[in-house]
Amino acid sequence: MCGFCYFCTQNSHHNRIMTKDFILPEYIFESSWEVCNKVGGIYTVLSTRAKTLQDMLNDKVIFIGPDFKESSNQCFTEDNTLFSEWKAKASEEGLTVRVGRWNVPGNPIAILVDFNPYFSKKNEIYTWLWEHYQVDSLHAYGDYDEASMFSYAAALVVESYYHFYLEGNKRVIYHGNEWMLGLGVLYINNKLPQVATVFTTHATSIGRSIAGNNKPLYDYLFAYNGDQMADELNMQSKHSIEKQTAKHVDCFTTVSDITANECKELLDKPVDFVLPNGFEDGFVPKGAAFTKKRKAARKMVLNVANALLGTSLDDDTLIVSTSGRYEFRNKGIDVYIEAMNRLLRDNRLNKTVLAFIEVPGWVGEPRQDLIDRLQNGGNYDTALPVPLITHWLHNMSHDKTLDMLKYLDMQNRYEDKVKLIFLPCYLNGNDGIFNMTYYDLILANDLCVYPSYYEPWGYTPLEAVAFKVPCITTDLAGFGLWANSVYGHYGKIVDGVEVVHRTDYNYSEVADRIKDTIAQYSCLSVAEVKKSRDNAARLSKKALWSQFIKYYLEAYDFALRKAEKRNNN
Repeated sequence: MCGFCYFCTQNSHHNRIMTKDFILPEYIFESSWEVCNKVGGIYTVLSTRAKTLQDMLNDKVIFIGPDFKESSNQCFTEDNTLFSEWKAKASEEGLTVRVGRWNVPGNPIAILVDFNPYFSKKNEIYTWLWEHYQVDSLHAYGDYDEASMFSYAAALVVESYYHFYLEGNKRVIYHGNEWMLGLGVLYINNKLPQVATVFTTHATSIGRSIAGNNKPLYDYLFAYNGDQMADELNMQSKHSIEKQTAKHVDCFTTVSDITANECKELLDKPVDFVLPNGFEDGFVPKGAAFTKKRKAARKMVLNVANALLGTSLDDDTLIVSTSGRYEFRNKGIDVYIEAMNRLLRDNRLNKTVLAFIEVPGWVGEPRQDLIDRLQNGGNYDTALPVPLITHWLHNMSHDKTLDMLKYLDMQNRYEDKVKLIFLPCYLNGNDGIFNMTYYDLILANDLCVYPSYYEPWGYTPLEAVAFKVPCITTDLAGFGLWANSVYGHYGKIVDGVEVVHRTDYNYSEVADRIKDTIAQYSCLSVAEVKKSRDNAARLSKKALWSQFIKYYLEAYDFALRKAEKRNNN
C-alpha cells in the first residue's frame, strides 16, 4: 500500500468506472443492525447514503432493521399504507414487521422486523448454516445469537417480499453490513439465487479484536492466521460467519485499503471492491446560520468549562476535542491524553487549550453540582471536586481515561495552560449538561484530534472537516489515507487535515507530533486559521456521496453480472 493512492488495491477497478456502462439494480434491499438504530458509525454511513440511493431508485431502495418495539423511536415513522397486502401475507408466514420511513435525508422506506420468535429455532438455523456453509456457531457468545436471529429474520423479509412483488425480476440486490448480517446474506445466496448479494465488512471482527487486545496488528499482519487468532481470542463464531460470507457472496467489499489488507490476510479472501464512506452535508449550517451556531456552541462549552473548573476562559481559548467509540487504544484516546500532558510544558503554546474527550462511557448521571452552577450563573474562582468530568460514571474508580489522568497527575489546576475534560455521554441533545447534539457542539472546536490506531475509515474526522474544523488523524485510518491521496502528500494542518504516520510502536512520536501541531496552530494568524478552515471544508466536498456513489454502482454491477451468469447456467 503506497499510503497516498486510496484506490490502489489490486482488486480495485476504479480506473474503469468512468468508462463502463453499469447494469443498475431495479431494487436494493439493505440490512444492518444500525437501520433506524443509532448505535455507531455504520448508522452514519447508511443514513447519509440513503438520499443518494433514494434519488436514484425512488422508493425501490428498502432498508431493513431490527424492531425493538420502541413506540418512541424518533428515527422511524410507521406508515400502514405501505405494502399493506404484503404485510398481511408476511404475517401469515410468521413474520412480524412494521413498515414506514426512516427519518433521515431522503426518507427511504424502512422495514423493522421482530427477530425474537426465531430464538426458539436457533439450533435448527445453526445446523443448516453448518451443513451448507460450515459456519461454526458452537462457540457463540455475547451478541452473536441476537445478531444472527435478526440477520435470519431480515433475510426472510427479503424472501417474502421478493416472492410477493418481484418474482422473475433479476436485477435485485441484497446488501448486508458487517458479520452480524452474514447469516442472512448466506440464506439469500442459497434460497434466492436470482438475487445478487453484496456483503460489506466495515472492520474485520478478528482484526478489531487483535488490536483491542493490545497485540501488534500491522507489522505482523502477514504472519497472522485468522482461524488460529480466532481460537486464541475466543472469536471463532464471529470470524467463521464473516469468513464464509466473504467467500460465498457475489460481491465482497470493505471501506478502505487498510481493511482490504486485513480481509486478504485474516479472511483469506481479497475484497472485490473498496467502497469509501461518503457524507451528506445538507445539515451543515451555511452563512449567517453557521456563524450563529458556532458562537452559541463556543459560549456553551466555555460556560460549562468555567463552571466546572472555576476559571474565566474567554473566546480566545483554543478548543480541541476527540470523539468516537470508547475504544481506549484503538481510537487513540491514550495517545491524545499523552499529547495534552506534554503540551502542558510546551513553551510555544500561545493560547490556553480547552480539550475534551467526547466518548460514551458507563455514564451514571449528569453532575448536579455542575448543573447548579450553570443554572445560578455568575463567576466562580474555585473548581468543583473532580474537575475532570461532566457526568458521574458508574465505574469512576476503574475508568481508563480517569485512571490515566490520575497517573499523569493531570488535575486541571488553575495555572495549567491545558485543561482536559472528559464528556462521557452520547451527545443527543438531552445529556443534562450541554443539551446540544454532537453536530451542534462540534462547531465550537478550533481543532479535532483523532489519533487512531485501528480505524477502517473514520467518520469523525470527515464530520469535523465538513463543519470547517481542521483535524489531526493518522495514516492507520482510511480517511487519513484518502486525504493523503487527495493532497498527493502527507496532509498538514494548513491543508485542513494533518495526517500523522502511525505504526505499532511509535506511540511517543505520535504524541509529540500532535503536541507540536496544536502548539503550531495556536500561533497561526487569523488569516492562516481561516485558510486552514476553508481548506478543511473544501476537502469535505470531495467526500460527498455524489462523488463516492459510483463505487457502489460498480459493486452492484459486479454482483448483478455474477448472479445473471449463475442463473443462466
